[in-house]
Amino acid sequence: MLNGIHHAAIICSDYTRSKTFYTQVLGLKVLAEHYRAKRDSYKLDLQLPDGSQLELFSFPEPPQRPSYPEACGLRHLAFVVTSVEAAVEHLCAHGIAVEPVRVDEYTGKRFTFFQDPDGLPLELYQA
Repeated sequence: MLNGIHHAAIICSDYTRSKTFYTQVLGLKVLAEHYRAKRDSYKLDLQLPDGSQLELFSFPEPPQRPSYPEACGLRHLAFVVTSVEAAVEHLCAHGIAVEPVRVDEYTGKRFTFFQDPDGLPLELYQA
């Protein structure tokens, strides 16, 4: 029935800051950008190299996302990378704090976590 994940949607508190993070730091390609006047909201469609997408939304004064302790619901977004170490080096060069690299006890793959500008947990998972 399901063939894959088409997109994940993210609501940000500072559109300009998040747009810069996702396009310039993470390098996602802009597919489309729209301002929706009735909602006082931007919608930015971003694409990853495998064709999957992120939708970045802005809304006036969105409530904070409960992260600590972790709340029920979407836990994090995980991105596939060729080299966790190279990705960590890139993020650190942009001033992004990254957790220590760990090894998945079941797959033996390397991974780590970092956060977007609003504290959304993001994971790097080595292919």
